[in-house]
Amino acid sequence: MAATESVSPPHDRPLYRVKRLLLGPPLITEELRTEKLSNPMALGVLASDCMSSTAYGPEEILRALVPVIGAAAFSLLLPITGVVILVLLLLTLCYRDVVTVYTRAGGSYVVARENFGPNVAQIAAVALLIDYIVTVAVQTAAGTDALVSLAHLAGGGFTRLDRFKTPLSVLVVLVLMYGNLRGLREAGRTFALPAYLFMVAVGAMLVTGAVRLAVDGRLPHADLHASGAVPLGSPGSGVLYGASLFIVLRAFANGGSSLTGLEAISNGVSAFREPQGVNARRTLVAMSCTLGVMVLGVSLLARATHAIPYADGNPTVIAQEAHLLFGSGWFGTAGLVYVQLATALILYTGANTPFTGFPFLASFVAEDSFLPRQLTRRGHRLAFSNGIVVLTALALALLLVTGGSVDRLVALYAIGVFTGFTMAAAGLTAYHFRRREPGRRFKLVVNVAAGIASALVVLIFAVTKFAEGAWLVVILFPLGVGALIRINRQYRAEAAAMDELPAPGADRAPWRRHVVHVLVDSLDLATFKALRYAHGLAPDDIRAVHFMIDERHARALMERWTDSMGTTVPLEVVACPDRRLHRAVRTLARETTRGGGTALTLLVPRRTYGSVLGHILHRDTGDAIGKAVDLPDVAVTILPFDVDAAVRRLEARRRARSA
Repeated sequence: MAATESVSPPHDRPLYRVKRLLLGPPLITEELRTEKLSNPMALGVLASDCMSSTAYGPEEILRALVPVIGAAAFSLLLPITGVVILVLLLLTLCYRDVVTVYTRAGGSYVVARENFGPNVAQIAAVALLIDYIVTVAVQTAAGTDALVSLAHLAGGGFTRLDRFKTPLSVLVVLVLMYGNLRGLREAGRTFALPAYLFMVAVGAMLVTGAVRLAVDGRLPHADLHASGAVPLGSPGSGVLYGASLFIVLRAFANGGSSLTGLEAISNGVSAFREPQGVNARRTLVAMSCTLGVMVLGVSLLARATHAIPYADGNPTVIAQEAHLLFGSGWFGTAGLVYVQLATALILYTGANTPFTGFPFLASFVAEDSFLPRQLTRRGHRLAFSNGIVVLTALALALLLVTGGSVDRLVALYAIGVFTGFTMAAAGLTAYHFRRREPGRRFKLVVNVAAGIASALVVLIFAVTKFAEGAWLVVILFPLGVGALIRINRQYRAEAAAMDELPAPGADRAPWRRHVVHVLVDSLDLATFKALRYAHGLAPDDIRAVHFMIDERHARALMERWTDSMGTTVPLEVVACPDRRLHRAVRTLARETTRGGGTALTLLVPRRTYGSVLGHILHRDTGDAIGKAVDLPDVAVTILPFDVDAAVRRLEARRRARSA
């Protein structure tokens, strides 16, 4: 009895087994609706990016003011923080409206697309995509700064941790990628807890500060002239303690980084349980209230302790506050360690938020044919794996280029964020303007105010941070929007060409004769499989064709073909002196089908190898031949043959004979 050919099923492949080991068993599409987040879980997962900006937002305000007006910066810190919180209020009301009206994930992109059309919506798409990429880099770099600051203040054997800032940040990004490739449920369980730990840390600092202030009447001050601290400027005699309007606006723009991540909930509405709009709205309000309290609290403590930024970013302002508030001794050290570890954790997990938002947004943009459609596919664990990998690659490149400097990365940050805010507010303004509904006037006022405020922040940031890296984002915006529109134009042109309906009866073959050519490189089982398949097609003529690149190999093949009892098809050898195989195949196909009355089928045996070694030792030319022979009357069929299965069958027969 003839041996039955067995082909290893895909799940037995070594690479698939490794994938299953790393990511877990695959999830089926029907399980997608179970991969949803409760409100507390969503607050931890989606709000981490927003709340974690508390760790560097107030510090960035001081970084703009201290070198100009010195200690007077602490007097301006609270007014500027107050304006930032006012913008937070406007944006919260705006995005509360977004998740109420647009319950599908996508945020400002969906709002802009529905109200201004798909082309204008690409401005929001580029803004959000850039924002997500920079967010991953900023959050991981800031988290590493938190650990380095702990090493500086606590001492011990880790004071040289700053040498490993960039490698550590890169490692964290790779861990985040792995967690998200495993699926949303696992990511939620892993990344929700740090948000609550950070809330407790900031709350403990505020309570400790209030108690010490009530008991002692004052809080300890940091050394403004410590080695490595940002040099103090002179206040001068002008209004605003000598700070020019340009510097104040620059400080406000820096403080706007505290609001990054506010859009994450609107971009991930579909991750909530039903009713999605209601749950997203409640979580958004809880996130904004928590963020406002924490940002104001950290600014108050910075003003009271005079915690000053350092030139290299370490120790951070929040680390100094914890060190001064908790004091020395075991209690102080324990408090400092807890605050810094909680800060590092939420910053690192804040970098996880884009791993939810970026793939969702990219899939929406790809569905609209403005990005490659591969980004719409869900992977092994129902995550948008391609989007996760793309985000990881771009964020790692940004980290390596900037050396993991938070100050350099913030210059790239807020333009994308606030452009998205502006598009959302403008879209909602247009939405409510067209409708007569209760509360319409209030909603119009809120969205117009939020749009104007966000647009002003974009303008301020572009002007004040232009020389520090914002120029790159200013250039990338039009290039990115143009690239997305170009992709869409290509998709539309392809659809128009491919969807054109032919005349009635066009599916009938116009050829009078059908010829099959089996391309032969060697006489083996793969070739015999192709010959059997050729006979099954019942063509008018079958030819086995070998293109002679190596004369010695061709002569040996001809002799073996002549001696073989298993072949009934003659072998034809075609000279290929210039070794341009694809050109020779195309030339033969064109000559065979010349005149339009003959159809040609090229059968290409493909020897497949399951092992990595097999791929290294052998090359595959089947796809390349198929692309080269793109002629009207020619079809290319690739017939796979599992070489590893043949090896296993041979070994089984040998064992059977020896037994």
